[in-house]
Amino acid sequence: MPHLRILIVDDEKSQRELVGGALRQQGYAVTEAGSAEEAAKAAEKTFFEVALLDIRMPGRSGLELLSDLKGTNPDLQAIMVSAHADFDKGLEAMKKGAFDFLKKPVDLTQLLATIERASERHWLLAENRYLKEKLEEPYRAEDLVMASPAMRDVLSTVARAADSDATVLVRGESGTGKELVARALHHASRRASKSFVAVNCAALPETLLESELFGSEKGAYTGAVARRIGRFELASGGTLFLDEIGDVPGSIQAKLLRVLEHKTFERLGGAETIKSDCRVVVATHQNLEAMVAEGRFREDLYYRLNVIQLVIPPLRERPMDILPLIETFIARQNVGRSRPVKGITPAAKDALMSYGWPGNVRELLNAVERACVLARGDVLDASDFPLQIRRGSSEATATSDSPTLPLAEVERRHIQRALEHHQWSLIQTAATLGIHRNTLRLKMREYGLEKQQ
Repeated sequence: MPHLRILIVDDEKSQRELVGGALRQQGYAVTEAGSAEEAAKAAEKTFFEVALLDIRMPGRSGLELLSDLKGTNPDLQAIMVSAHADFDKGLEAMKKGAFDFLKKPVDLTQLLATIERASERHWLLAENRYLKEKLEEPYRAEDLVMASPAMRDVLSTVARAADSDATVLVRGESGTGKELVARALHHASRRASKSFVAVNCAALPETLLESELFGSEKGAYTGAVARRIGRFELASGGTLFLDEIGDVPGSIQAKLLRVLEHKTFERLGGAETIKSDCRVVVATHQNLEAMVAEGRFREDLYYRLNVIQLVIPPLRERPMDILPLIETFIARQNVGRSRPVKGITPAAKDALMSYGWPGNVRELLNAVERACVLARGDVLDASDFPLQIRRGSSEATATSDSPTLPLAEVERRHIQRALEHHQWSLIQTAATLGIHRNTLRLKMREYGLEKQQ
């Protein structure tokens, strides 16, 4: 990334010049500092995306500097380095928000790979922060849980595509939150002050759907006793969200294509040409490519809709989002309750994490709402959730370490369960697993295991 700005802080001049020179040859903008004080002054003048901080320095240490830099630049990705076996201090730095820890002498290939990953994380966090700052009520930004890498990627694409007028196709199973993502796209765009208008295309018959979308004149059809303004007009200046686009009949598909290509349409039964000024976002759980091959969906409309594609993975493929979603839903249910729910037992967490969630986020929301209403105490237990969830989690547990699973997957699950059991204490988990803490950290990095804040 040629324009990436990197701050190197090391009291050894030869070391920082060696690393700085190598990074400049790679096209990075490098600033060197020989102390924490020099680094702080440099950070006041320049915004850095990545910093290489020596842990041990005369005066203020790299750990103290890390806290200062993160205080003014929370998205800064700090890579801690040390010539000593400072693994405990490296762990402390990771807890304070450092991205990684490397030992001197630093291997250049490893360093470049680490910087590349750090820069990707910086831009992703910056985009997500920008997006969330632009999301306001009545849209609930907190509902956009993005603990998993898959959802962070989705939100990153949303942030980059927000200010474009390009049509967006949101794909995913029913209940994954496609409309929520469409609303995020709208509220992050320059159209946020205008209307977000949603239409469920599967809920209306053909005649009513046409009138709903394009409007109708008085007498256009039986029962049309007055002019009706369509959703394309109501969404003028804003965003029109067409859910279940795969259910739109062929006759209306042709009219949709014309609106997308020419930005104009006529009301049903009318002759006046009306200009369309709305961004169109569509969603479906169906296989549009198969429908095109079968002649049930227009190929030209498919390509016109699929300018930018967002794929929302099912909940079973992003288990990291389950517990944050549960916390969000419990907080929502606690509003106005005289006896708020204070938490959830480990047994209930295990059941919810092991269940397959065929209904995705919608099913999870319903399950949490039911549990909050029927709970006997102020902490949700497994018995407060529906039988199929408890039964499904038991079956999943019984087969979780099946001999048909790859060895790496068995190891990943075992490490994750141990970490969760010890509340992500690396010392206790490593002792339980009978491995060194450094080995555990390497395994966590390999399997993408990280504690959710």
